[in-house]
Amino acid sequence: MIDFFNKLFQNNESWRLLFVTIVFLTCVTVFLFIFNQVVKRFQKRASKTKTTIDSFLIKLLKVPAIWIIFSTSIHIFSSYLSDDAEFFNVLTKISQILLIVSIGWLLVQSVRAVSKYSQNKLNITDTDNLEARKKLTQIRMFEAVIIAIIIIVFIAIALMTFESVRNLGKGILASAGVLGIIVGLAAQRSAGQILSGLQIAITQPIKIDDVVVIEGEWGKIEEINITYVLVKIWDERRLVVPIDYFLQTPIQNWTSTTSHIIGTVYLYVSYDLPLDPIREKLEYYLKTNSKWDGRVQNVQITDSKEWYKEIRILVSSADSSINWDLRVEVREEIINFINENYSGSFANIQMMNKISKKSNSGE
Repeated sequence: MIDFFNKLFQNNESWRLLFVTIVFLTCVTVFLFIFNQVVKRFQKRASKTKTTIDSFLIKLLKVPAIWIIFSTSIHIFSSYLSDDAEFFNVLTKISQILLIVSIGWLLVQSVRAVSKYSQNKLNITDTDNLEARKKLTQIRMFEAVIIAIIIIVFIAIALMTFESVRNLGKGILASAGVLGIIVGLAAQRSAGQILSGLQIAITQPIKIDDVVVIEGEWGKIEEINITYVLVKIWDERRLVVPIDYFLQTPIQNWTSTTSHIIGTVYLYVSYDLPLDPIREKLEYYLKTNSKWDGRVQNVQITDSKEWYKEIRILVSSADSSINWDLRVEVREEIINFINENYSGSFANIQMMNKISKKSNSGE
């Protein structure tokens, strides 16, 4: 068959090119049609299963598979052109690059699929989700690092297919003295960030969904990437922090070892306010509030000033978000209780009365 076409178009390269192009486009169209039918059948089966991982796999691998079909077709049909055809080398180079990129993309998508499957097995919605958050942090960090390595390696492989770039690379390597130092210094920061990311993935001073206080802001660790961490602030803002910040700067991590937390409410009242009624009110109120986990409740005098004393109320909850709401509710309940039963007992009223008395007496 090949000999027949070679003889048919031996003296007319333009007709050979036109014929090969038409056959190429026809075959690619047929292959893609068959491929789409197969994908639709798999998608139909995947929609009937309980898990979502199979649908995710189909979605990830669909585009790389199309690229591989296209690049392989170009490679096959370019061989039917004579070596001196004007764009024979161009087609060959395109097919090589497409094949390399497709394989690299396929590997990247495979890593993402494995990561997605591993993440689906974790449940961070549980109250005690420390182990799940540890594993989730490691999975996401190693996924990002492996994908970055694959991308770098396959970009290098693709560039090596160009003779000019390959020769340039050899020249740079041969005279890499000063250039190597410059590149090394330029890459030092990026390399340090990547190493910091790996260190965080292994030692885990922070984890996905950890509650932290950073730069005076209260929030949750939303994403941990290779070079930065995304912190979701309580008011829906996002704080972008360089990853090495967490290894060089002290931060508050409220959920480092457990999600359980003790919250504090401070009140400033007069010396004559009794604490026993407040303790009884707090105990009664917490028993009716589902946000309290039953571990800690306490009322103490923690400081004293000239005109007032400081009361600290401690309450515990299963996690920081619940505890925040509980503290707000306890503060409101106790303030209302004091106003209703011991009116005028808060510090600002006492101080105003003292100042007023001094002014009236002429002191």
